[in-house]
Amino acid sequence: MKIGIADTTFARYDMAKAAIDELQRWMSASIQRYTVPGIKDLPVASKKLLEESECDIVMALGMPGSKPIDKQCAHEASTGLIRAQLMTNRHIIEVFVYEDEASSEKELARLADARTREHAQNVFKLLTNHLTPEAGAGKREGFADEEPVEF
Repeated sequence: MKIGIADTTFARYDMAKAAIDELQRWMSASIQRYTVPGIKDLPVASKKLLEESECDIVMALGMPGSKPIDKQCAHEASTGLIRAQLMTNRHIIEVFVYEDEASSEKELARLADARTREHAQNVFKLLTNHLTPEAGAGKREGFADEEPVEF
């Protein structure tokens, strides 16, 4: 199994390091890392990892800033990631941590680490068909889970 990690130099936390560490805790897999300058470069990096490096799945890691232009760029990157998934018929797990989600730099680092690690666990569960039992469970990556609602 081969997992791709696409990350950026714009991020203020090394999310790829956390992803690789967590993936290695859960499984034995070859990991290919591809670092690009910014979030809008993630779609092509992810597609290259899937097609040229023959990865089975990719984690696209980014940390958009808090300004409106940063959020617009994140939206454009997200749209590109969706297109790359449809073009390759393989999953790209988008892991974005917005700078304004946290009230301090320490909280931002904690959130980036936790969200990345929890999505790395999702990658393992997705690849091994162990995600279905968690459907409808109110899982949240980086924050406390929500309670599921019942009918």
